[in-house]
Amino acid sequence: MSRFFGEIRQLGYVVKDIKAAMDYWSRTLGVGPWYYNPKVPIRNYQYRGQSYEPHNSVALANSGDVQVELIQTRNEVPSMYRDFQQAGNEGLQHVAYWTRQYDADLARLLGQGFKPVMGGEVGENGRFIYFDTEYHPGTVIELSEVLGPKGTLFDLIRQAADGWDGSDPVRPFPDLNTL
Repeated sequence: MSRFFGEIRQLGYVVKDIKAAMDYWSRTLGVGPWYYNPKVPIRNYQYRGQSYEPHNSVALANSGDVQVELIQTRNEVPSMYRDFQQAGNEGLQHVAYWTRQYDADLARLLGQGFKPVMGGEVGENGRFIYFDTEYHPGTVIELSEVLGPKGTLFDLIRQAADGWDGSDPVRPFPDLNTL
């Protein structure tokens, strides 16, 4: 556990082919089931202070208490994911820490000198922010709010992984507005 952030709750992998990645993780590694969203509804997205409209596909599954996120970019919108790929990388791009006290934790991290690069919102109470990696090249740190529907979704994904028997390995994301 990090004494600064708490537990790492998510490992985010940027992949070229999300369907092949879900297949590998479920068949070869036995991780699943995957909840797949072909176009994540991100609001208020910003990268380096500019607003954009990204089209990213995401799949989420748990291995124990750690959530695995697979991300495939679908357009050329500037992002840390695109930067990662343009540098010739594929694989682990970020580690995420979850919070129910987003404003307080964000203020603390900004006070410690962390520099935001990318952020936005997924659903109500689903803010997220990624920090600069200039002090450590490679894996990025994300702070992710897990209240409301996003938190409910993450709980559902964790529960589905408990005792998963390999059946129905890819499932659609439920509508966040109904959670």
